[in-house]
Amino acid sequence: MLIYTPNITNRIKYTFNLYFKVILGVDIDFTASSEEFIAYQGIKLNYSEQLIDNELFFAADGLLTETNIQTQELKFIDFEDNAAFFPVSNKKSVLPFDAFAAGFFLVSRYEEYLPYIKDLHGRFSAEQSIAHKHYFLKKPMLNIWALKIAAIIKSKYPDFKIAERKFEFIPTIDIDSAYAYKLKGIIRSIGGYLKSLRNLDFKEIIERTKVLSGISRDHFDTFDFQFSLQEKHKLHPVYFILFAEYGDFDKNIPVNNRKFHSLIKMLGDEAEVGIHPSFASNKSIKILKQEIDRLSLVLNRQITKSRQHFLKLEMPHTYRNLIDLDITDDYTMGYASEVGFRASICTAYNFYDLESDTETNLLIHPFAFMEGTLRDYLNIHADRALNYIKPLIDEVKAVNGCFICLWHNESLSNQRRWVGWQEVYEETIKYALK
Repeated sequence: MLIYTPNITNRIKYTFNLYFKVILGVDIDFTASSEEFIAYQGIKLNYSEQLIDNELFFAADGLLTETNIQTQELKFIDFEDNAAFFPVSNKKSVLPFDAFAAGFFLVSRYEEYLPYIKDLHGRFSAEQSIAHKHYFLKKPMLNIWALKIAAIIKSKYPDFKIAERKFEFIPTIDIDSAYAYKLKGIIRSIGGYLKSLRNLDFKEIIERTKVLSGISRDHFDTFDFQFSLQEKHKLHPVYFILFAEYGDFDKNIPVNNRKFHSLIKMLGDEAEVGIHPSFASNKSIKILKQEIDRLSLVLNRQITKSRQHFLKLEMPHTYRNLIDLDITDDYTMGYASEVGFRASICTAYNFYDLESDTETNLLIHPFAFMEGTLRDYLNIHADRALNYIKPLIDEVKAVNGCFICLWHNESLSNQRRWVGWQEVYEETIKYALK
C-alpha cells in the first residue's frame, strides 16, 4: 500500500509502520510526490491537509510533522462510543479525527514528557493520564482504530487484506521476595523476630520458627504450584528476578546466597527469566549494570528482558539505560494504581524516544493488569477480581492482541492478605485460554 504525505518525518514513518506493519501486518511504502501518488494503481491513501483526487483521504492534524515536544491543546470528540482527539475540520476526511496523531500521542507516552506531579514513588500516575480522564484506559484504542482504518480501506479496496492474528496470553511473575522467611540471613531473621515481638504477633513468630526449622513450607514458596499450572495449560510465562543489594524498597534474598541461585536456575529451566531492576537502579546505570551482570552470571546466559521494580518508569531515561545495557524487551508499560492499557495498545511495539525524535529497537510489551493493583490500590476482594479481569481479556480478544498480566509468587500463596487469589489466577488462565 502506498502512503502519500508531503513531509515524510520520523514520526509519520513510525506511526504508519506501527498501525499497518505491526498491528495489521500490511506492507507499506511512502511517497511525497503527488504525481507518483496519482499515477499509482494499487491500494493507496492520502495523509495530508488536502484531498488530491478521489482517494482515501485521512486529514492530518500536524503533530506528526513536528519535531519538538510541547504542550498540546487536546480537544476531544465522541467516536463510536469512545473518546477521540485531534479532531479535523476537513469534512472530506474519512475519519473526523487524526487517528495517527492520536495513536502516536498515546503510544509514545507524549504526556509523560510534559510536566506532571509525581506520585509517592516518583511515577506518572494513571489518574493523570488522558486515557483515565476520558474513560478509555481499559480499551486498546490503537488496535481498535487500526481495525477501523482497515475496514475503511477494505470498503474502497475489496482486495485489501490484513494478517490473521491470534490472541496471545502471557502470564508474568515478579519475584520481589522469593521467600517470606527462608534465606534472609541471621541479621534480617533476628530483625523479623523483634518486629513480630514488638507487634505482639506471636502467630508470625511461631510460623517463622517452623519455616526456619524445616517443619513448615515458606508461604512465598509457590513455585511448584506455578510449574504445575505451566505444564497443565502449556503456559509460557516470563519471570522477573529482583537481584539487588538490600534497600528500603529492595528486600529479596541476598544476591550471594547459593540456594537462591539454585532457585533462579530452576526458574530458568522452566521459563524465560529477566531482570527486575531495583528501585535504587532507576537512578544509577552503574547499579543496573551490576544487577544485570550478576543475574547473567548465575544463569550463564545474556539477560535481554526486564521489568522495573515498583514499575518505576521515567521517560526516556529508564528506557535509554536499558538500551545502553543491551536489554531488548521491557514489560514495565502499565500502571500500579489502575488496570488497563497505559499506552492504549495490546501489541508489542518499539519504543519511540521523543526527545531524540527517533524509533529505537527496544520492544515494549504492555501489560493489562497487576494483581496488586486490584488488591492494594483498588481494594478489590478476590471474589470480585474477575469482574475486572475478564472485560480486559475480552477487549484484547476482540482485537486479537496479546494479553499480559502481572503476578507475584507471594500472591499465589493463598494465605493472609492473598486468600482466594490463587483461584483468581487459575480462573484468569482458564478464561484467557477458553
